[in-house]
Amino acid sequence: MNVDVDVPTLVEQARAGRPRAVARLISLVEGASPQLREVMAALAPLAGHAYVVGLTGSPGVGKSTSTSALVSAYRRAGKRVGVLAVDPSSPFSGGALLGDRVRMSDHASDPGVYIRSMATRGHLGGLAWAAPQAIRVLDAAGCDVVLVETVGVGQSEVEIASQADTSVVLLAPGMGDGIQAAKAGILEIGDVYVVNKADRDGADATARELNHMLGLGESRAPGDWRPPIVKTVAARNEGIDEVVEALEKHRAWMEEHGVLTARRTARASHEVETIAVTSLRERIADLRGDRRLQSLAEQIVAGNLDPYAAADELVAGVTGGV
Repeated sequence: MNVDVDVPTLVEQARAGRPRAVARLISLVEGASPQLREVMAALAPLAGHAYVVGLTGSPGVGKSTSTSALVSAYRRAGKRVGVLAVDPSSPFSGGALLGDRVRMSDHASDPGVYIRSMATRGHLGGLAWAAPQAIRVLDAAGCDVVLVETVGVGQSEVEIASQADTSVVLLAPGMGDGIQAAKAGILEIGDVYVVNKADRDGADATARELNHMLGLGESRAPGDWRPPIVKTVAARNEGIDEVVEALEKHRAWMEEHGVLTARRTARASHEVETIAVTSLRERIADLRGDRRLQSLAEQIVAGNLDPYAAADELVAGVTGGV
């Protein structure tokens, strides 16, 4: 049973840094609450300040450990940090399988850090469908930096590029054909590349191969961003300060060249489109037992109408011809 919440009070509490209020707001987002529109309207003027960093890469490269190390680095700099750790979904409950986030437990008692696991609920692309709204909640709640750690499914994780200001691609030596497998996908979207577990044999070779492959990409004009490659041992916090430095340099470059605003505008455009399409899909689904849909289907079977013309009629009926 849905119980209405006092949205203005909840938002005010979230702004004051109360974790339970932030958790409730994200739960309203994930549950597609009837009050979601009210929540988003209240958050809209408060968001737009957080720096959103996406971390992606194949399973086993150390994304959670790297995320935890970045949290520590940003906290040392006095930043409030939000973490969205997007996990695979349980086929039974739909919940996040790795929701306990043991490797981030060091930050559990820090009031300047908010960590939330989100389930993909079958959504492809490495992100939960509610991630954009959840990012907005953390942004409006006063987080200076929001780290989004994706599921770890390889090439299909390129969606992170459309949700983050800066995308970090992690690789590790000894992953076999990891670069070859990833080159057609995640190697095209990174702004910063990190070779983690650099204390292992093959780290230098991995970095060289990565540098070579990046060099095979499109030629860059003077002043264009050249993605750096940083070697780290996240488990020992080695190289993490260099990653933060690379992130700050990328942010400064984006601000100087107007790229940051362009990316955020594109992100908002994609979000609006997704919401509109989802709404339209739900309205069409409501017609499953409707005579209009049945009639269109019968006309297709009889050869009196083609599927595209039928779809046009259906959409016009749902949208009122808009």
